[in-house]
Amino acid sequence: MCSNCGINIDEAKSGAFAERMMTILNHGALNLMISIGYRTGLFDVMNKLEPSTSEEIAQASGLDERYVREWLGAMVTGEIIDYDSENKTYSLPQEHAAWLTRAAVPNNIAVTAQWISVLGSVEDKIVDCFKNGGGVPYEAFERFHEVMSDESNQTVIAPLLDQTLPLIPGIKEKLEEGIEVLDVGCGSGFALVHMAKEFPNGQFTGYDISQEAVERGMAHAAEHGLKNVKLIAKDVAEIDDVEKFDFITTFDAVHDQADPDRVLANINRALKDDGVYLMQDIAGSSHVHNNMDHPLGPLLYTTSCMHCMTVSLSQNGKGLGAMWGKELAIDMLKNAGFAQVDVKEQPHDPINYYYIVRK
Repeated sequence: MCSNCGINIDEAKSGAFAERMMTILNHGALNLMISIGYRTGLFDVMNKLEPSTSEEIAQASGLDERYVREWLGAMVTGEIIDYDSENKTYSLPQEHAAWLTRAAVPNNIAVTAQWISVLGSVEDKIVDCFKNGGGVPYEAFERFHEVMSDESNQTVIAPLLDQTLPLIPGIKEKLEEGIEVLDVGCGSGFALVHMAKEFPNGQFTGYDISQEAVERGMAHAAEHGLKNVKLIAKDVAEIDDVEKFDFITTFDAVHDQADPDRVLANINRALKDDGVYLMQDIAGSSHVHNNMDHPLGPLLYTTSCMHCMTVSLSQNGKGLGAMWGKELAIDMLKNAGFAQVDVKEQPHDPINYYYIVRK
């Protein structure tokens, strides 16, 4: 019985939950340290070192030894880094490096760990939204475009040519011939730049509401000397192109729109009759009970609550959220005028579905 509330409880269940809460606290702390390990390059440095002391690791990474030593304490007690107490040396097991270093792309989970600190930076604002409604706008999220670019490099860029495009029969051949391509909600345009380098005969256009992201993308295109990329700062709800593009893409860009129905209808209108639309968006069901076995369910609902949904609501939008789900996504695509919707999955990506959509 609960001594404070006078209610009979299952003591074993309660104790197990308390242990789970301790694990959650430890794992939450480790997430922050993993993010720091990625951002400072410590994992990359240690991956190239023999077992080393904290001083040697700090020197090799160009970082302050006292901070490195405390970080190593978290990594050792979290069983991420090995420690030889006799020689006072630290080492990163190769089995762990395969999921933590930049060389591990597209499998570097440390990239995704950054989102927890990004989301945590707006916690006060989210709490206020719980009390008063409304939302938190894009500009409130520090490092958003930086982290999104890191994430996109794994889930979009790395598999794009060899895994994602082959999901669409014949599209690589058309790209080689030279077609008009549009990326809606292009962010910094890295996907377009990647395709533009590979398919120089095509013309690649990107629309994104963020002027900062567009400027970053154009600078990236200029670094590669590309003349076939054009990024435009534009509210994608205001797209007015008519049957202009042969191939349109969105990469995790629909669910956080203020007016996703309108965006999808605009994409339908902008697509040529024989064109194809690739919508990469969050994998999941529209019904929470179907997501109980989702390997990243808690992370995706949290990201939705603290970013995707709230950004939409900040614009008085629909607030779909990341977990809008396949069922609703298919209905909305069909309501936008698309007749054919095929949903694909890829083994490298447990986060997204790949919708191959035609008129």
